[in-house]
Amino acid sequence: MRTTIHADVCEKSWNPSMNSFVQTYGGNDLDASLLLIPLLGFLPPKDPRVIATVHAIERDLTHDGLVKRYHTAEVSDGLPPGEGTFLACSFWLIDNLALQGRHDEAYAMFERLLGLANDVSLLAEEYDTVAKRLVGNFPQAFSHVALVHTGMNLMRHEQGMAKATG
Repeated sequence: MRTTIHADVCEKSWNPSMNSFVQTYGGNDLDASLLLIPLLGFLPPKDPRVIATVHAIERDLTHDGLVKRYHTAEVSDGLPPGEGTFLACSFWLIDNLALQGRHDEAYAMFERLLGLANDVSLLAEEYDTVAKRLVGNFPQAFSHVALVHTGMNLMRHEQGMAKATG
């Protein structure tokens, strides 16, 4: 059953014209949750489809270096359009960059996200890149869990690189 579901998702959620996985079967919309594909072990981080999806998200869902969940004006989710960038999704992008060997970009983005925390190091759910402020639910545990997870991932990459050169 697992193999059948995996094949079904790979077939029906891959959009060849977009060269990316998409939000829904047969759809045309990106969703930053697609960044979880390699993080959950669904496909390897260096699978060409994963690399292409990361590039698509960087191109189409990134605003001022941070990741939007999806295009709120194009997806009918019952909420008004215009959300900020989602910090957890931005951390997921960092994880993908590191897993794909793009370490300098990953560390730079991680440092930037750390700099968004308030004076007591708390993060909100979102960041408004226009108003330059934290928005949404505050404090947001999901953002902090993603921060810790990404920090641990980057630390493992540093340890692995040290062993390889030591």
